[in-house]
Amino acid sequence: IKHNLSYLPDYKRDLFDTTETMNEDANIESDKLAERLSKYLRVDFDTCGYAEYYHTKVHLHLGLFDNPFRIPLQTYLLPNDFLYLVFKYIYHLDEGILSRIVDTKKKEIVVSFDIGGVECKIGGIAKGSGMIHPNMATMLVFITTDCAISTQMLKKALSTDIQSTFNMVSVDGDTSTNDMVSILANGMAGNKEITSEGEAFSEFMKALNTVTVYLCKAIAGDGEGATKMIECSVTGAKELMTAKTVAKSVICSSLTKAAMFGADANWGRVLCAIGYSGAAVDVDKVDVAFASAAGEIAVCKNGAGVDFSEEKAKQILLEHEITIKIDLNDGDACAIAWGCDLTYDYVRINGDYRT
Repeated sequence: IKHNLSYLPDYKRDLFDTTETMNEDANIESDKLAERLSKYLRVDFDTCGYAEYYHTKVHLHLGLFDNPFRIPLQTYLLPNDFLYLVFKYIYHLDEGILSRIVDTKKKEIVVSFDIGGVECKIGGIAKGSGMIHPNMATMLVFITTDCAISTQMLKKALSTDIQSTFNMVSVDGDTSTNDMVSILANGMAGNKEITSEGEAFSEFMKALNTVTVYLCKAIAGDGEGATKMIECSVTGAKELMTAKTVAKSVICSSLTKAAMFGADANWGRVLCAIGYSGAAVDVDKVDVAFASAAGEIAVCKNGAGVDFSEEKAKQILLEHEITIKIDLNDGDACAIAWGCDLTYDYVRINGDYRT
């Protein structure tokens, strides 16, 4: 990897300094980029994208619709084998890219896990800050692993995981034309290939979930203008869909998000979001509490307010990471959603985003 990276610095300008229109010419120009990139990475472009299912090209578009098609910021088209490698290189090479695409923090993680006595690793990086509300969110996520796992099981793992991770994130309730989560596996760890469900697949799923949950929180916590990451944990639901619906409704509530920004323990905003969620909920059974590193405080029991210390509640809500705990007391299903507070800076950023 280090050897391949050494090719890029001298050719960065030649590879990426191009400006083209975004619409019908975009695919043509990105093909030209892939051809140039494959030259400097010493990869045969003709075998990367057309011949085999495991050699694919991925188009990634970000930015304004009416802007010129600038490759450094708005698209990377790379052969599959080098997708993560080169994106990560660009990701770390120019800190200015982060500021120009609104993200303020890098989002990356790697973990190790054991499959049949063999150490495997899985890691991921992500871009995402605004217009986050799958499906579709303006997020780009790249996950790679050296674990040996079949294409079918890898697809099953990711498709299953995203239902409770990336599809449960919302920064502003707005959607985009672009989002993607990709996962690549090269089998270099040398473990026995995972081809079916079982203990090995479960261990892989746990590791994958560790990565995706971390990236979900990172995206939510770095929401446009955000000062706090909000987690909504719903328990005691009759059905999983009920728990998910309630959690997403609370996370998406502008009034709840504004209350969290002001460290205001306005539990009525939470109940309101539960009520209009459309989920079948008995409000007379609902309990609500706020929690953070500063402690936990109950604010609602059986759908009604309880006495609590406003001072303690404020201290809890002044933390960067806040959990809104909701118990529907109606079953065993549970779900978690992630979001952020709504701030003055969100309006400032989007008020003149284009100009």
